[in-house]
Amino acid sequence: HCFTTCSSPRGKGEGQLSTQLRQLQPPREAPPPAAPPAVGRWLLACSGAVAGAVVLGGVTRLTESGLSMVDWHLVKEMKPPRTQQEWEAEFQKYQQFPEFKILNHDMTLTEFKFIWYMEYSHRMWGRVVGLAYILPAAYFWQKGWLSRPMKGCVLALCGLVCFQGLLGWYMVKSGLEEKPDSYDIPRVSQYRLAAHLGSALVLYSASLWTGLSLLLPRHKLPETHQLLRLRQYAHGTTALIFLTALSGAFVAGLDAGLVYNSFPKMGERWIPDDLLAFSPMLRNFFENPTTVQFDHRILGITSVTAVTALYLFSRKIPLPRRTRMAVTSLLAVACMQVGLGISTLLLYVPTPLAATHQSGSLALLSVALWLMSELRRVPK
Repeated sequence: HCFTTCSSPRGKGEGQLSTQLRQLQPPREAPPPAAPPAVGRWLLACSGAVAGAVVLGGVTRLTESGLSMVDWHLVKEMKPPRTQQEWEAEFQKYQQFPEFKILNHDMTLTEFKFIWYMEYSHRMWGRVVGLAYILPAAYFWQKGWLSRPMKGCVLALCGLVCFQGLLGWYMVKSGLEEKPDSYDIPRVSQYRLAAHLGSALVLYSASLWTGLSLLLPRHKLPETHQLLRLRQYAHGTTALIFLTALSGAFVAGLDAGLVYNSFPKMGERWIPDDLLAFSPMLRNFFENPTTVQFDHRILGITSVTAVTALYLFSRKIPLPRRTRMAVTSLLAVACMQVGLGISTLLLYVPTPLAATHQSGSLALLSVALWLMSELRRVPK
C-alpha cells in the first residue's frame, strides 16, 4: 500500500510533464514521405523535356527551318494557319525577308509548310517545357514540399526557362535582319546560337543534377586521396564535355562541318593554311569556319582522351557497383560520340547522322553528371 501511494503521484507527475513537453513542441510539418522523390522525378522529367527541345532545335537548324516564322507572339502563334488564304499570307510575310530573297527564291508553298512546321514544333515544344516547369513548381510550392534552398533552385530554373524563350527569339531576329554589306547566306548569329544552346545546356544540367541529387542515395565512400583526385577529374572532364558541346553550336552556326570533310587530317594537312586567316586573330575562333571546326576536333579528341584517362584511373580505386557502371558508361558513350562525329564529317553532314551526333553530346553530358552525382561527398 505504501509503495502504491508513494509512487503514484510521481508517475502521475511524469505523465503530466511528458504531456506538457509534447504540447510545447511545435507540430511537425514534415513533408509526406513521397514528396522528395516526386520532386526529383519531376526534375528528371523536365530535363528530358529540355533534351527533347535541344534535339528538335538541332534538327530545325539542320533543315534550315529556323527563319520560317518571322514574328513572335506568346499565345497568338499557337494557332497555325488553317486555310489556303492564311497559308499564303504567312508565306508572303516570309518572302519579305533575306532568306527567301537570297536562298529560297524558288521555294513552293508546300516546301514552305515543311520548314514552317519544323520551327512551329520547336516553339510549341518550348512552351510545353515552360509549363512542365512552372505548373508543377507552383503545385509543390503550395503543398509545402520544397525546402528553402529548393525554392531558390526551382525559382532559378523557372526563370531560366523563361529567359530561354526570349533568347530564342533574340537569336531568330539576327537571321531576319538585312545585311547589305554581307555576301554570306542569311543565317542566325553563331554567338546568339551558342548563347541559346548554352542556356539550354545549363537548364538541362541543373535539372538533371538536382533530380539525381534528390533520388540517388549518396555512397559512404572512404575519403581517400585517390577518391578526391577522381572526383576532381570527373568535374574537369564534365566541364570539358560541356565546352565541347558548346563549341558544336559555332560549328552548326557557321556550317563549319562542310569545310574539311576528311579525318584525321584537314585536307592534305594537319594544320590547314587558313586556320588564322581573319584579322584580328581572336575573330578566327568564333567566325572562321576552318578554325571553329579545328577547335571542335581538338576539344572532341581531348574529351575522349580525358574520359579514357578517368576510366583507367578509376580502375585503381574500389568503387560501388553503380559508380563503376557510370564510369564504364561514360567511356562507351564517349567512344560512340567520337564515331558519330567523324562519320558526320566524312559523309558531308547528313541530317539524321548530324542530329544523332548532337543528341550524343547530351547523352555524354548526362552520363558525366551521373558520375559526378555518384561521387558526391556524404555531408557530415
